[in-house]
Parts: sequence; structure tokens; C-alpha cells
Amino acid sequence: MIRESVQAYFARHSGDSGAGRYETVHPEAVEKNALPVNFSSPDELPDDQGWWGYSFRDVPKRVSGETFIATVPNCLITWYRNPAQENDFYPAILNQDARAFDMREVRFRPMHAETLRKSPEPAKLKKATWFIERVYHNHSHWLTAHLPKLLLLRKKGMLGQVLLPPERSPAIDGSLRMLGLKPEDFQTYDPARPLFVEELTIMGTDRFRPDLLRLVPEAYGVHEAPEPQRKVFISRLNAARRRLVNEEDIWALLEPQGFERVLMEEMTFEDQVRLMRETAVLVAPHGAGLTNMLFCPKGTHIVEIADLSFPNPNFYALASALGHRYSLARAESLGDVHPLEKDLKVDPARVSEILPHTDHPPSTRPLEHT
Repeated sequence: MIRESVQAYFARHSGDSGAGRYETVHPEAVEKNALPVNFSSPDELPDDQGWWGYSFRDVPKRVSGETFIATVPNCLITWYRNPAQENDFYPAILNQDARAFDMREVRFRPMHAETLRKSPEPAKLKKATWFIERVYHNHSHWLTAHLPKLLLLRKKGMLGQVLLPPERSPAIDGSLRMLGLKPEDFQTYDPARPLFVEELTIMGTDRFRPDLLRLVPEAYGVHEAPEPQRKVFISRLNAARRRLVNEEDIWALLEPQGFERVLMEEMTFEDQVRLMRETAVLVAPHGAGLTNMLFCPKGTHIVEIADLSFPNPNFYALASALGHRYSLARAESLGDVHPLEKDLKVDPARVSEILPHTDHPPSTRPLEHT
């Protein structure tokens, strides 16, 4: 299967009015972001790009990729779930030239070919908008990669043809209902059949682009919320992986400082949003719960406890895009397992030295685009 970017498809069809339409919503830009509050030089940050395509050291001058919306004719959408990887969802889109679009988290894989060979005839639609990426059901992926797309489409009056996945989490439906959108009013697709669309609209986005991410707090009324006062520690006591093994030692530091300990999985999506709107300081080990900083007022102090030998810069990038203050408490991983499965242990002194910074007033310096 030949893969090509959406831009390469339109370049091949230059001058062909039947090839579709392409709109750049946001051009590529460079974001100028602050260092973590407890770091004094970018050289102290890891430069390992790992799986993410950028590193901690890149975030202070991170390149945000283009946002585009394209409409292309005669596309076939296929997908599969991988039981070996927590039933993760993998979509792919083939264009009218039988080439696969190569997009972030939408990519043709060998299992797609096997799936198509076993599939019945495709279902057919005249028009549809496909915004669904790999692992859309993951809390963090939904909030940072999918919800901003929906908000951009709503802003442009383009929600009418959007396809929602038929299998959704309570958080997905809760996030839509809080926006006044009814999940049952959206069209969906048959998970047992591929889908052929005569006129398909697709989107290309950078998951940590400020222009997109800031649509979320705006839509959920964060800017109209009263001045935040609460200090919140997100616990992973009930998590199956990436637990903080010495959580009680950290809680002994935080509780006297007025923090409250919460288990996000025990709260409804609506209650999580309400809590975050009232939060001035958010402390958590690396994990999906940190994504809820999307609903914190600008300038909230985010303290991430993370292992820099597995340097995932996404929450640093997310905090920077939202205009939050960000600190990083270095931890160590435990166990001879996959990095995504390892527990964490952090020296309480590393957390203790950050706490005085959380009492400082939030910075109002606007983020810059160049």
C-alpha cells in the first residue's frame, strides 16, 4: 500500500477541480514557552524525542504543525481493534487513487489489509466528516486530540456531517452533553463494515497546538469561573499501572498544605470539570488525569511527577499551550516491564522543594506565535 500525506495528494492533483478542497486554518507556528518553574536552563531537560516526535527540550520553542480541513472524493475508511493492546482502535483512510492517507494517528497498517480481506461490502454515505484517530477512547486522547477538532468544526458550522464512534465512554458522552450536544443526534457507522464516503471531510491537527487547545476552556466556561482557590492532588491508588508507590509519603507533605486528594475515576466527567475550574494548584503523577488541566483557569500551577528516563513531554506542552505554570518533580520508574506499565517513586524532597513556588501569583505573560 502506497502511503501519502494529504498535502502530497493535492500536489499530485494540482489543477484538478475534482480532487477536492483544501483549507489551511492555522499555518505552522513556533510557540515561545516558559521553562518549568524549577528548571533554570533548557539544557537540564531531556532531549530524547522518543515516541513523540519532540522532546522536553523542544517545548520552550516548540513547532506547532498546521491545522487543515480537506474534503476529498470517494474514500474508503477501514479500522480494526487490537485485543493485544487493550482493544485499541486503529483507523485508516484510502483515497480515490487507492493510496492510504498518512496522517498523525490515522495510518494504514498491515492489519488493515487483513481486515479488508475479511470484511463484507462497505456501507456507503454521500457525505461525512471523519475526525476519529487511534485510541480515541483514551481519556487523554479524547480531550486533547478529538474534542478540540469538534469545537473547531462547531465554530465553523460544520458539525452536521460528523461521524461519532458507536462505542463511546461516559466521559465522551459527558463532554458532549456539557456542550449542549446530544450524542444520539450524530450519525455513526457500523463497526462490522468498512465505510465508503463519496465526499469525505478530514482534518489534520497538531495535538498540542495552543489555538486548538484553548477552545476547550473557552467552551466549558472556565474563563467565567470565580478565582480558583483549591489545591488538588490526583491519586492513582486504584490504577492498574503507573502507580506512585510512596503516595502516602507525598500525601503527608500535601495534606498539611491544604491539598485534597481525589480519584478522578470515581467522579463523573461533569464533576471533574467543575473541580478543575476551581483549582489553583494541581499535583499528579504522570497519567491521564493530568489532562484535566484543560479545565483549569489560565495560570494554574501544574506539578507533574514523572520519570525523565521515559521522557514524555506531552503534559509540559499541554500546560504551556494553556498558559499554566508548570513544574516537574523527577521520579524513578520501578519494575522490569514496559515503560508504560512501570510504577513511580519520587523522593519527597523533590516535591517539597517545589511547593513554595505554588504560592506565587500566576504569570499573565501571553504566549507568542511566530
